[in-house]
Amino acid sequence: MFKFWGDGSQTAMDLVEAIRVRSTENFNWTFIFTLAVVFYIYWTEIHKKNTEVICAGLALYGVHWLYEIANAVIGHVTGYPLWSVSNRSTTFILLIGVSWELSMMFSIAGIISFKMLPQDRTKRYFAKNGKRGFSCKLVGALEMALLFALFESFLAATDNNSFIWVYKWWGVIPVFITTYVPFFLASNYVPDMEPKKRRNFLLCEWGLVALLLIVLIPLGII
Repeated sequence: MFKFWGDGSQTAMDLVEAIRVRSTENFNWTFIFTLAVVFYIYWTEIHKKNTEVICAGLALYGVHWLYEIANAVIGHVTGYPLWSVSNRSTTFILLIGVSWELSMMFSIAGIISFKMLPQDRTKRYFAKNGKRGFSCKLVGALEMALLFALFESFLAATDNNSFIWVYKWWGVIPVFITTYVPFFLASNYVPDMEPKKRRNFLLCEWGLVALLLIVLIPLGII
């Protein structure tokens, strides 16, 4: 039911080599539906002028894209990425490690994480007897990261190979620490930056994403 580490098997390698990035062979109408849902969520928040919520979503989603680009570059250089998605598991593969459905989920994951925080985001847990305790934003990020890492371990064990881990040293623990923790730290902390710093962070983040995509896709690297 769960898979905690890559197995380095020839089967996993063959699955990765068979991946058809940006092929429309499996395309269907769920692509449009998921896009519509994401648009509805964002425009609802825009209409309500929930700037912090929107920033939470965009902050995590930008980090997600930087990670996916880096993963695709690793795959190009070494032969195999750290993680991949299979042809059978999706309607459309954007980059070797991310399907359309997965990417749309990450586009709203930051919103979900931010909304799950206490109304008072200065709250600290275990803060008593002079101890400062732990920020609710940090605890929330760790909880969400653990949940997502465990769910990814489930996906890696599915019969249609929703996630493919080739390297034996890559699995649920490095996914939790190096991937999902930064994702949710971004969504939980960036919205509370002062407006100018928050704007600069998002502009730099998404400017870098756009630059990398514009350069690396035409070169055939990702």
